[in-house]
Amino acid sequence: MSIYSFGTEPISCHSWNKDGTQIAISPNNHVVQIYQKADNGWNKIHELTEHNGRITGIDWAPNSNRIVTCAADRNAYVWTLRDGVWKPTLVLLRINRAATCVKWSPQESKIAVGSGSQTVSICYFEKENDWWISKHIKKSIRSTILSLAWHPNNVLLAAGGCDFQCRIFSAYVKEIEDKPSATLWGTKMPFGELLFESGNHAGWVHGVCFSPNGQYLAWVDHNSCVNVADSTQDKKVSELKTENLPFLCVLFVAESRLVAAGHDCAPYLFSYSGPGSIELLNRIDAQKQSAKSAVSAMQHFRNLDKKAAQEGDASDSDTLHQNSISQLSALDAGDSAGFVFSSTGVDGALGIWTIKM
Repeated sequence: MSIYSFGTEPISCHSWNKDGTQIAISPNNHVVQIYQKADNGWNKIHELTEHNGRITGIDWAPNSNRIVTCAADRNAYVWTLRDGVWKPTLVLLRINRAATCVKWSPQESKIAVGSGSQTVSICYFEKENDWWISKHIKKSIRSTILSLAWHPNNVLLAAGGCDFQCRIFSAYVKEIEDKPSATLWGTKMPFGELLFESGNHAGWVHGVCFSPNGQYLAWVDHNSCVNVADSTQDKKVSELKTENLPFLCVLFVAESRLVAAGHDCAPYLFSYSGPGSIELLNRIDAQKQSAKSAVSAMQHFRNLDKKAAQEGDASDSDTLHQNSISQLSALDAGDSAGFVFSSTGVDGALGIWTIKM
């Protein structure tokens, strides 16, 4: 595990390029900063400044050098690197509230954008007019969308939001792709079809994630629960109530293992072995105390200042992150060495973690 500081401002979102040598972050404002990995840390090499509202989502395309961003200004842009300069292309979202999250589809043919206008915009490139246009999913959505996740088949899309629901929709766009085959989540998949709805829960759904082969869907909500829906068991939902502060993000690290993090400032590892069988395994940075002793006095007081805390306060956390974790991202699916992922949050720091598989 390792931690890097990018200043005192919160990191609202981040994303990696395909080989993990560059990272795009937004320090809670309208700018995207791109850093290159170096021997002594990270060097800033680009700034993307087209937005005029706080950036709420960044996603680097999984197989190419394209970035999509969205912001509170109700806009999204696809950025392409040309002659050493990142050039933006406007995505026509057609929304009247802030965009809140954005995700490339696995095949990079579509972009999903959540918003405060109770819609999910499914965007695709129209070659005839050389622009990105959108179709809206509105069915059953009654509040702001907070999180999105694509199924590996490039068609199904999970969305969680402020109406306490996690849902799976069909995002099949007949104009650009072949008719999808049936899945365990559903067989008929016209655009916007609702295939799964979690039912009543007691909190906003902050994070959603499909398992690597798509048979499980996990989500975390504001009542400190971890939930898994199992498509192999007739979409049966399992719930684990924890004593932690609310989780804000969730990530599968294997088909039956997932990591969640949030206001407790640390990632937690869970396992799923079937209906009703979600188990908390451990807190991943449990060895933080030994690392903390090596922190300089100056860095210690900087950490206190970030939290407006005083020496001896109970808030002087023994975790690597010194404030809430708001995003987890896969960095390397790994091999025998383990699964590598990153975390960012309110303390302006980037954590990199390895889970032995």
